[in-house]
Amino acid sequence: MFPSVNPAFRPFKGLAAVTALAGCGGPFSTLDPAGPAAQSIATLWWVMLAGSVVLFALVMVLFGFAFLRRHPSWNSDRPVGQALVLWGGLVMPVAVLSALLGYALFMGERLVPRPDDGVLRVEAHARQWQWEFAYPDTPGALGTIDILHIPAGRPVDIHVTSADVIHSFWAPRLGGKIDAIPGHTNVIRLVADRPGTYHGKCSEFCGTGHTVMGFTVEAHDAAAYSARLADPQGQTRRTAPQDTASD
Repeated sequence: MFPSVNPAFRPFKGLAAVTALAGCGGPFSTLDPAGPAAQSIATLWWVMLAGSVVLFALVMVLFGFAFLRRHPSWNSDRPVGQALVLWGGLVMPVAVLSALLGYALFMGERLVPRPDDGVLRVEAHARQWQWEFAYPDTPGALGTIDILHIPAGRPVDIHVTSADVIHSFWAPRLGGKIDAIPGHTNVIRLVADRPGTYHGKCSEFCGTGHTVMGFTVEAHDAAAYSARLADPQGQTRRTAPQDTASD
């Protein structure tokens, strides 16, 4: 028998549960996807969680088995004990981990941007401590600072580079993250399922201004996208995004 929980600590159990659940939401939650790339990442996370639960259960079974073997009534010569250790401690973990690895490679391969008709090019240039975006595929588009405009429902390849140190481009609800490296260009593909505003940030410590190096992604419908980029008003956001969902 395990000792009972001190009554003085019981209120903290509910607080811990609420805190854990609250971490699954918010503008930077990868578990609240708003695009196919982010959906693939969220699905992979849930699959990995399920696999870890299976492995944890196996470890607990073997842990209990180790205690049972010490009981006087247990016959240590029983073949079932060796079979349990073999299958539960070796065969099953190898099978589960191999399946998880295969699924992760399959999902990761789907996230790699490949040449495709209709993909829009946007350039993201990082510097301490802001993001500069250019739109070479959109005639008449003005560059933006800390605001990335994309058309909803259309794939966009973000060509990411840096002017000084290593930064990292990350819009959690739209896709994964990719490093911005001086002298090198990395590409990440984003798709927003619907119009809305999504938050992003630099996820690589880049100096004293790292905490304010955020940006917003504004997804527009096709009719409003070009007009929005040609509007000189509101093309710069110099404050950090608020921790509230806005889509």
